[in-house]
Formats: sequence, structure tokens, C-alpha cells
Amino acid sequence: MGNYKRKDGTRTSVFGSPGRINHDSTPFYTSRLYEGLPKEERIKYVENPIPSEFLDKVFCKTSEEMKELPDNSVHLMVTSPPYNVGKEYDENLTLSEYRAFLKRVWSEVKRVLVPGGRVCINIANLGRKPYIPLHAFIVDDMLDLGFLMRGEIIWNKASSGSHSTAWGSWLSAKNPTLRDIHEYILVFSKGMFSRECLGRESTISKEEFLESTKSVWTFAAEPATKVGHPAPFPVELPYRLIQLYTFEDDVVLDPFIGSGQTAIASIKAKRHYVGYEINEEYVKLAEKRIKEFFLEFNSPKLIEFDE
Repeated sequence: MGNYKRKDGTRTSVFGSPGRINHDSTPFYTSRLYEGLPKEERIKYVENPIPSEFLDKVFCKTSEEMKELPDNSVHLMVTSPPYNVGKEYDENLTLSEYRAFLKRVWSEVKRVLVPGGRVCINIANLGRKPYIPLHAFIVDDMLDLGFLMRGEIIWNKASSGSHSTAWGSWLSAKNPTLRDIHEYILVFSKGMFSRECLGRESTISKEEFLESTKSVWTFAAEPATKVGHPAPFPVELPYRLIQLYTFEDDVVLDPFIGSGQTAIASIKAKRHYVGYEINEEYVKLAEKRIKEFFLEFNSPKLIEFDE
């Protein structure tokens, strides 16, 4: 059976469907391929307010227990989990222990997200001997927690000033090494793919929407020396995700906020933020950078008039 178009639109067939008009994909999503994966739930939308004293704050504590945040109170989580977590916690964690630590945070994130709330995790894979596909392990753990996976974005960092030089055996098949010029952004939802807006407005432009819904994003990395943090992601990364996945005045959470990039992107997009960070020096850095950006962002523009 080839592609065909019904009167009311296209439908999935053996050969796929290049055009999608009122597309019926029921045959695909009811196939046995989807058995065992988390299923979308049809549940009542609940949204609880975060107390004002806990909103737009960075907390110097672990995000394994975010007692400041009520159930169903956050609309989007954006983060890049730390790779040096062993050092920060005075432990040399195994891969299993590291995954267990992150899973405790992801479980707490699930508690505080509203139904349909989104999760965006920026992650780079590690090592060469052997290569550690962290993104694959995180996907597995998130599915185990019942999150619905929405997709993944490849962040192409090829335009960055610094270039990887890990070639391995130069011009030889003996042991060539791939050079990572990308990271992943893994995207999930809690319970449902869609979520309520409660009268709030989207602020994304047509151009932003078309660019941000692509599965490959290309922009430069943020120099660590410029920010003062060893692994900052550029503000552009959380800003795109915030514009795409939230409405104005929504709440954005970063459980590993580091130098405050997610908070800065939230202010830029006119959203609220909540952040967690265990390193006191990074908390001070984040608060300083957030304050400076807030003052600059809200300063009146000077207008010169010709006489």
C-alpha cells in the first residue's frame, strides 16, 4: 500500500508520507514499536503558585530536594548537569552513582513540573577510551521515570573560536578519533505533550519559531574565561528553549544554574526563574551577573533629539 490522501488529509503508510495535511498517524503510533514506552496521560491541568519569596531566586543548596517549590508549579526546566559533580560533592562518583544522583534530581523536577511541563537537558558525551554516551544514559533514565520524550536537538558548536584537535592516529586508520563539535539538548514532557497557557501569551516570532523547531542549532559556545565559570552554555541556548516552550510570565527552573545563564535568558524573555547551585562562589557570580543584566535590560533608553 503506497501513500494516499484521504478526503480529510494524509495518513501514515508503509512508505511514509512526505506531505502532512490533517495527518492521521494512528497506524504508526498504535504499532507494537511503541509497546513498553511511557504513554501520554489525559489528566487535569493543575498549576500551583510559587511563594513570592522563592521566585526569581538562586538557592545555594542541592536540587535533590527543592522544598521551596510546590508540586505542579514550574513550566520549564532547562539545565546542563555538571560533569565534575564528584569534585563538588567531595566524592569520586562512578557512572552508576552519577546517574543515580541525576535521577534523584530528575525525579524532583518531575514533581514540581506542571502537567505537560517541559524538560530540556544540555549534555555532552565524554571520553574516548571508551566513549561514554551520557545522552543515551540520561534518555534511558528519563524514560524510566515516565517522562515523554519529545526529541533531541544537536547543538553544532563548529562556529566556536576554539577547535578540537583530538585526531588520534594522524592520517592513519590505526586509531583515528572523532572530534566532537556538538552537544545534545534532550527534550521531554511530563505526562502530556501539550499544556495549558491560562491566558498567557507566546512571545516567539515567526522567524524564531522556524529556526528553533529545526533539530540542529548552530551557534558558538561561551568562553569560560569570559563568564568566570568552567562550563557555561551561551544565553542563546536557554533563550531559544524558553521562547519555544513557555509563555510570558511562566516559571523556568535550572537545578544546576552555575553562572546564571538560564536566569538571564528568563529575564530577557520576560519569564520568572528559580535556580539551584551548591557552590557558593558560583551563586555569588550568578547573582552578580543577573543583577547587572536586570539593570541593563530595564534601564531607560537614551534618545537624542536633533535641535
